[in-house]
Amino acid sequence: MTTAFFSHDDFQKHNMGAEHPESPERLIAIISYLADMNLGSELDWVRPEEITRDQLLKVHPETYLRQLDMMQPTQGRVFTDPDTAMMPHTLRAARLAAGANVQAVDMVLSGQATNAFIAARPPGHHAERGKSMGFCFYNNIALAAYHALTFHGLERVAIVDFDVHQGNGTVDIVQEDERILMCSSFQHPFYPHSHVYRQPENIINSPIMAGTSASDYRKKVEADWLHKLQDFKPQLVLVSAGFDSHKLDPMANLELESADYRWLTDMLTSVAHDTANDRIVSTLEGGYHLKALAEGTGAHLEGLVAAG
Repeated sequence: MTTAFFSHDDFQKHNMGAEHPESPERLIAIISYLADMNLGSELDWVRPEEITRDQLLKVHPETYLRQLDMMQPTQGRVFTDPDTAMMPHTLRAARLAAGANVQAVDMVLSGQATNAFIAARPPGHHAERGKSMGFCFYNNIALAAYHALTFHGLERVAIVDFDVHQGNGTVDIVQEDERILMCSSFQHPFYPHSHVYRQPENIINSPIMAGTSASDYRKKVEADWLHKLQDFKPQLVLVSAGFDSHKLDPMANLELESADYRWLTDMLTSVAHDTANDRIVSTLEGGYHLKALAEGTGAHLEGLVAAG
């Protein structure tokens, strides 16, 4: 069995400006690192297709989808919030990113791959049911979860989000859905400053103070998540993989290194091995120091390959 790696050249056509941290260079750095480390040869490379409108409607209402369609410019850029810009290629890239998540679920649940990683942009975990924000338009991981539940008929799906910013959009969408357990670690207090203390039973928040050491981060995450995940017995583990908790990342103040991402991956693959027939789908969220992003993604992928 293999690790499927989803990528597409059109992800790089979405460009929010020369100074914007969520840049096409992020994917270039990851793919170059995989080539340098010879890791790319161990992956099953997949070119995704766009998500369908009906699949988007499982998470986002038609009014919101129409709003995005109407806002996309034919030239230049339009900002949907102070941090998030659309340009002519944006929604094509966003539909491919969402489609890659759905397609990865199909591959993993049909046994074509043991697990999968989606190197896509724009990211998704800040997109709420009817609101774009934080560089995100469609909530990729929530779309993957509801595809697994509705199309494939799974009863229990876990979402694990280790981005340095809380996945407020994912919480907004999945909260109080007893079929989904979401575990989330994030720097706090920090953007997006929401959905931290509203904690339905299916949301396990792990707020982390700025400057927390990697060893203390590991202790808290393991204590908060591991038994909850084991007791929940997910049939599929989905991961919002943000690499901006790295100590070099310019947009945050946590202290993780590449070895910590491998540790996180090994913990999640262990849960998936015990309850989900090793099935994991992971999708790229944040990470803005190019070297740290590439190395963190490489460590994550090494763990997925080892589990496959």
